[in-house]
Amino acid sequence: MFKPLKFLFISSDKYIPFRVDVSVLFGRVLSGRGHNIDWILQSEDKCDQDYKTKWQGNEVWVGATNLGTGRLARLHKHCLDKKNDFKMVKLIRRKKYDFVQVKNKFISALPALWFAHRNNCKFIYWLSYPLPEASIHAVNDGSAPYPVFYYLRGLLSKFLLYRIIMPRADHVFVQSEQMKRDIMEEGISGEKLTAVPMGIEPSNFPQFDSTGNIPGTNNKYVTYLGTMIRARKMEFLIRSFSKVLDHVPDAILFMVGGGNHPSDISFLKNEADRLGISDSVVFTGFLPMKEAWSYVQKAQVCVSPFYPIPILNSTSPTKLVEYMGFGKPVVATNHPEQSLVISQSGAGICVPYDEGAFARGIIEILNDPVRAEHMGRKGKEYVYQNRTYERIADLVEKEYYRIIER
Repeated sequence: MFKPLKFLFISSDKYIPFRVDVSVLFGRVLSGRGHNIDWILQSEDKCDQDYKTKWQGNEVWVGATNLGTGRLARLHKHCLDKKNDFKMVKLIRRKKYDFVQVKNKFISALPALWFAHRNNCKFIYWLSYPLPEASIHAVNDGSAPYPVFYYLRGLLSKFLLYRIIMPRADHVFVQSEQMKRDIMEEGISGEKLTAVPMGIEPSNFPQFDSTGNIPGTNNKYVTYLGTMIRARKMEFLIRSFSKVLDHVPDAILFMVGGGNHPSDISFLKNEADRLGISDSVVFTGFLPMKEAWSYVQKAQVCVSPFYPIPILNSTSPTKLVEYMGFGKPVVATNHPEQSLVISQSGAGICVPYDEGAFARGIIEILNDPVRAEHMGRKGKEYVYQNRTYERIADLVEKEYYRIIER
């Protein structure tokens, strides 16, 4: 029987964490197994003073923030975050952790690495998105609001990540097998890297009813759930759906989510207007999670197009496993993890990044409800067997013990 672990988690997630890979994997499952996790997080809501609180039975040091949108306000917010992170120094010295874990932070990772090793403590880094590459890509595609800053930030964070932090970390967790391969190309040993994909919390998802179906399905609804920032090129989906309507004229596309700026959605609405399909496309905006999921539950088919660029190819799409958790068939574009999961599960159709091919995949499923139900059932069985956070916690927990015993 392994002893419970005790560790400090410094993350870019805000308090209270909402991403399931943090709130469920760490907040519920690993904490529920008796592990003691201290947190250092910045407040999501308006907060003028640092404070200490309890979350899921563990202590959290919550940092003040500045919610302004101007440059000085954002700089102030960043400084407040770093000030809160430096509480790590006293905690690492005093608490005798098994390890310190830093997620998606670069500057704060440096003192965390140094103080952890100075105090005979392991240091683990967790990267859930290729942030350095994303900053540089935003400059190259013209979406960066401050190009010079974004470019310099990308270069600096890339240097820190691949030349200082990862080489000196005791272990690194990444989001996908593709991200692992990408990082190995930067010279980091594969033995140091573990891929941890996104999963689901089964209690959030409906069960099949007595007829063997998920209740609430509408045969003509198509749902996309996720971000609509310009970098994702979601006009691809709008144009694909216009081709769907040529064959299934009463279909309705629900675009559930939002962008980083109002212009992200207005651009997509203008594209729907240009194509003359505005009456068949519904933009819901940001919604509470349960309300957003209601659109998934009503759908006959859910869609997951990914613009084929390296920073997106390394992701582990949450929407994909959530669709499958609802027992919904999926039409997805070819993408390292999506292609693998759909191939292994039989939960849908993967097609090239082509508007015509994507439209044909949607039409196939809309016109064949028996096949749709079969795909949905296989997808749900797959995620319950492979992608619940209890299963993912087994992987992470096993790796933690291997690291601290090495």
